[in-house]
Parts: sequence; structure tokens; C-alpha cells
Amino acid sequence: MVNHTDLLIRPLQPTDDRAAFHSGDVDLDRFFHCFAGQNQFRHHIGTTYVAVSSERIHGFVTVSPGELAATSVKKATRANLPGYPLPILRLSRLAVDQRDRGKGVGRLLLRTALGLALDLRDRLGCTGIVVDAKPNALGFYEVLGFLRLDSETGGLKDRPVPMPLFLPVQAIADALGP
Repeated sequence: MVNHTDLLIRPLQPTDDRAAFHSGDVDLDRFFHCFAGQNQFRHHIGTTYVAVSSERIHGFVTVSPGELAATSVKKATRANLPGYPLPILRLSRLAVDQRDRGKGVGRLLLRTALGLALDLRDRLGCTGIVVDAKPNALGFYEVLGFLRLDSETGGLKDRPVPMPLFLPVQAIADALGP
């Protein structure tokens, strides 16, 4: 059993051993093993945070800044937002090691991302978090208050089409506090 007090959430380090991590999703595992380090340390296009104990990596979340077209947010949600592109924090990937499923590691990592969105709001501007959720993860995000965005579906049929979801920064502040 993972005890949350034994876990440290911190940015990925070049020396972290990612090879033993297995989420059960080939694409997420390939990203973490092969590209998370490159994206963070060489290309500077995203930062991966890991949940670690003295033993191993239990999960990760990758975030990057982005923007969202105001028109993709449902009218009721965008009522108080300007009509130009909105600054957001993009939750690019979130995965938990198979051995740690159902133990709250994913929620702990998501809470970290939510905290980053509040920090970004205060330092640079951020209207919320956007995640492109895979069909099997929709319930995880929607129960936490993420709202579906209007989107166009692509033509590729070989992979599940992700659903873009948005959680406004005010909902984050209400949940986590100012």
C-alpha cells in the first residue's frame, strides 16, 4: 500500500530511473521512458512531475503552458471571460504505475497540477487546465468537475479520440483554496 506521506512530488530529474515504471498503457509508458526527459531537459516544451518514494517512481504528470480559443468553451462557462485566446495549463499526460492503481496516486498528481495552475494564475495568468482525456479516463476527470469543450474530431480511426476537457481556475481555487 502506498502511503501518501511517503511520496514526494517533484520535477523529473535526469538521473531518475524510468525503466521500471509500467502503467499498462504502451503510449504513456513509451512517452515516459523515451521522451519525457527530452521534452523537459532538451526541448523545454513541458515539465514532468513524478510521485516518488525511496523505492521507485509511482506515477507522473506532464504539464505545459498553452492557450485555448475562447469559443471552444461552452457559453455559460465563458460568460466572464474575454473573447481572445485564453492562457491555460495543459495537462499533457498523467499515469500511475500498475502496482499503485486505485491508491490515490493519480489524484495526488492531479492535485499537484491544479496547484501549478493556481501558481501560474497568480504569476503570469491562467484561466484553467485543459486535458485531452482518453475515453477510459473521462469519468476520472468529469467527476472532478472538468467540462467538455467543443472540438473537432480528427480523421484517424486507429486510436481512441481524446475528449478535450476544461477545469476553470475558479473551480480549482474553490476546491484547493486561494
